[in-house]
Amino acid sequence: MKKRTKKELDQIFGFMMEKFPNADTELIYHNGFQLLVAVILSAQTTDKQVNKVTDKLRKKIKKPEDILALGFESFEKSIRSIGLYRSKAKHIRATSQILAQNGCHIPATQQELMKLPGVGEKTAKVILYVLYGQPVVAVDTHVHRICNRLGIVETTTPLQTSKLLETRIPNEYKQKAHHCMILFGRYICTARNPKCQGCKLQNPCNYFISQQKK
Repeated sequence: MKKRTKKELDQIFGFMMEKFPNADTELIYHNGFQLLVAVILSAQTTDKQVNKVTDKLRKKIKKPEDILALGFESFEKSIRSIGLYRSKAKHIRATSQILAQNGCHIPATQQELMKLPGVGEKTAKVILYVLYGQPVVAVDTHVHRICNRLGIVETTTPLQTSKLLETRIPNEYKQKAHHCMILFGRYICTARNPKCQGCKLQNPCNYFISQQKK
């Protein structure tokens, strides 16, 4: 598959930004530490479910020391409706211990963020993008799916997409691309029954073209 032209990429990202001009994270948080906790919890879980859980925690958990003061069993119990809650509770506690010892500063580089328990590449990039405004793209299942459907990349895993994507997105779109792609995949180009009718990207969309041939 040949790479998308600049004109095609302008069409793709222009439409996404037209649909979601105020795209932002749907996770609710009041400071960097709350964002970090929410992003760790969001792995394989919807933002909606994370917000339900953190809504009850935000008033009493504002900094790493609050997690430690709450106690592990109490914290684990408070997030048990989240998938993989046991391992996430352990990671968040360990991360809280590290941050509490380092002045509660949230690292501003991917390398340093990924040293924290429970923080992988995707989580690190979300923090860099949302908290620090860095023009990086965190690849989740939505971003991986739409980028392959639209021919921005041709990959089989989110990890492969992540390695290629930032070199494929024109610089002028990088600051807003992350959330626009997530929302486009979450609400329009869904995994099942995507809303192709009315979508202006039917022409460059490999998925739509393949469906028309059936």
